Amino acid sequence: MNNIVAIVGRPNVGKSTFFNRLIKRRDAIVDAVSGVTRDRNYGKSEWNGKEFSVIDTGGYIKGSDDVFEGEIRRQVELAIDEADAIIFVVDVEDGVTAMDAEVAKLLRKVTKPILLAVNKVDNGAREKDAVEFYALGLGEYFTIAGMNGSGTGELLDELVRVLPELPEVVEEENPLPRFTVVGRPNAGKSSFINALIGEERFVVTDIAGTTRDAIDTTYNRFGFEFKLVDTAGIRRKAKVKEDLEFYSVMRSVRAIEHSDVCILMIDATRGFEGQDQSIFWLAEKNRKGIVILVNKWDLIEKDTMSTRDYERKIREELQPFTDVPILFVSTLSKQRLLKALETAVEVYENRKQRIATSKFNDMMLPIIEAMPPPALKGKYVKIKYCMQLPTPTPQFVFFANLPQYVKDPYKRFVENKLREIYNFSGVPIDIYFRQK
Repeated sequence: MNNIVAIVGRPNVGKSTFFNRLIKRRDAIVDAVSGVTRDRNYGKSEWNGKEFSVIDTGGYIKGSDDVFEGEIRRQVELAIDEADAIIFVVDVEDGVTAMDAEVAKLLRKVTKPILLAVNKVDNGAREKDAVEFYALGLGEYFTIAGMNGSGTGELLDELVRVLPELPEVVEEENPLPRFTVVGRPNAGKSSFINALIGEERFVVTDIAGTTRDAIDTTYNRFGFEFKLVDTAGIRRKAKVKEDLEFYSVMRSVRAIEHSDVCILMIDATRGFEGQDQSIFWLAEKNRKGIVILVNKWDLIEKDTMSTRDYERKIREELQPFTDVPILFVSTLSKQRLLKALETAVEVYENRKQRIATSKFNDMMLPIIEAMPPPALKGKYVKIKYCMQLPTPTPQFVFFANLPQYVKDPYKRFVENKLREIYNFSGVPIDIYFRQK
């Protein structure tokens, strides 16, 4: 399980540039996939051997010119509640602004580690100007230049030093698969679990307690035992408006990172909105199994839209990862709920499957031979051998004489063929081309 680090501050101080620098340390290599910009608000980073999740609160504010202070205040309050450490970014060019002072006032009451980063400090004169940020009352500050990265090393050294130790997750001998029910508020997550368990155990009450605990229940169905995790059980904050996009996503981060399959519930009456997409890409980026449940389907006028049209619209939003089961359910009439659970079990099995190397070569090499990668600069790519890697999630490597000449469209062609032959429905897979 990772610590969560939130980057806060008013718009246009360079939070996103700094965030990109943090996650690019690893992600640039891993995520050469089109469409990854959609989850620009969340990523994983690692420094001195310590891994942590980073959330950029800036990406969630729409239309940053007319941002009201209230929106930023809410985001800071949320970060204070949910994150393990906070990096507060300010801009040396603007000096201390009224909104900076407002954010600092909220942060001064907090016992969590707060690191003050004065951005855009790229020369000696600006180094001197940064002194005025002592006025924020947050103690020492770090001068950084998000664009060229100077100063970020010292800041990260301090960050990993002050990150709290998370309780050790004890590895059980035979851990039960974890199915996590995620989605925006009021999509029907708790009703789904109540309907399955047959008791109102997820009545959401205002019991004080840690925000860390998604509630999980051991469940047995189809001769298969697993843990069902309800993220709606995470205590709601009275202070935070329910409709804040950032809220759902931030609360989902830990639960998703810690699950095997994510059951994403969407509200049919609202459609597959930006927030649902953020949660979907969060699960995809973490390489979790995914099942999409369209809830409240009984409330839709059937002549206005058929399941086929609705499903097609969702799949268009999921490009390029469209091999995901989509089911239409109603938690109210308990329609197709067991089918949903059965599908989640199938996705779990798909994610676990291992393909013998000899069989894999027998299947894939003739396809590649019939349709080799296009030649580049008169050079031909030859692929002689392939195998599945012994990793927790499905990853495949193809050994080639010139792997650098294999471009994204061909990788997608190989992935599509692989999915046609083997059932990886609901499972993100990684395909690598390496020097043989």
